[in-house]
Amino acid sequence: MWLGQFVSITGSQMQLVTINWHVYLLTHSAAALGLVGLVRVVPIVACSLVGGVVADAVDRKRLLVVTQTTMLLSAAALASVTALGLEHVWPIYALTALSSAATAFDNPARQALLPSLVPEEVFPNAVSLGFVAFQVAMVTGPVVGGFVLARFGPATVYAANAVSFLAVIAAVLLIRASGKGKDKEASRVSLDALKEGLKFVLATPIMVQTMTLDFVATFFASATALLPIFARDILRVGEYGYGFLAGASAFGAVVTGLMLARRPGWGRPGLTILLSVAVYGAATVFFGLSHNYWLSLLMLALSGAADTVSTVIRQTVRQLITPDRLRGRMTSVNMIFFMGGPQLGELEAGLVAAAAGAPFSVVLGGVGCLVAVAFTWARAKELLRYKFSSRGDSAAQA
Repeated sequence: MWLGQFVSITGSQMQLVTINWHVYLLTHSAAALGLVGLVRVVPIVACSLVGGVVADAVDRKRLLVVTQTTMLLSAAALASVTALGLEHVWPIYALTALSSAATAFDNPARQALLPSLVPEEVFPNAVSLGFVAFQVAMVTGPVVGGFVLARFGPATVYAANAVSFLAVIAAVLLIRASGKGKDKEASRVSLDALKEGLKFVLATPIMVQTMTLDFVATFFASATALLPIFARDILRVGEYGYGFLAGASAFGAVVTGLMLARRPGWGRPGLTILLSVAVYGAATVFFGLSHNYWLSLLMLALSGAADTVSTVIRQTVRQLITPDRLRGRMTSVNMIFFMGGPQLGELEAGLVAAAAGAPFSVVLGGVGCLVAVAFTWARAKELLRYKFSSRGDSAAQA
């Protein structure tokens, strides 16, 4: 499953950069590029809660086959219309929205299935490996996609992405573990099932605290959208330097993720989450203040490393304190937080940068992140007391 997901994410990242290029090639409009992000995010936010209910009500392996096949057909259709001579941008928007809607059902099912594939005591290691695969794909996908785009055109990239989904479909079909929830109490696709999932999340303090911290940290400390300004106008390193700046955070995430994959566990996961988010915010502040290229690279790598620690532990805690029959719904609620935070944060960063400059925007965001950590530290007693038990039963709390 891990290998199949890596191949698929790489293909998706290839398509991601190609769609942006293709849309701009057709429209020469910055506003049209902005709409690409909108058509990706809106279907995910709109469908995620329903996707979580469905993931808990049906066989998760079968659901993954359906969602991956939907995304395969979307990419194949995009390849076909492009090869035939696409002149309008709306088919790109429509097929991108369809794929994003499928993601809203795919992600809860995949996340909920993962605890069934590995023993609970090594689940944090599995989460770390998954995060490594994602970050490596974030680096290699755009590079490979740019090469294929330059040599063969966008239709070939879309076709390659379609083929990449076969890796996940094959992996799911080879899984011997059951795709059904472990609890005998069956869920149904209904409004009551949706309410049950929301009630569980809202009634679990650790869940609310980690999701809120995730949203606030990514909302305030989103420097990615402003990297072109830093590369061109502040650090003056041009396109090549910009490429390294864009990949620095993922590099730090990959190195840290590999280290976490070998770590047996965490004595104080809540405390580690808060410290890692604090490091993330501090690194963002120093990046905003830096006028030295190498220091900027280091701070971006450090922010990626800290974000990896926080993400892996938060995802592990949330999955292991959630009953199996509710994992899909919990993941769907979390999707709104981790998808909404960065997207809205990039909008906030851009507006502040337009009014007061990019460095001020980044520093302000890092400070906001640190304030959020201080507030959580003072109020989130349940998170700070939380501990994994020695036998891997992470439901144990102090």
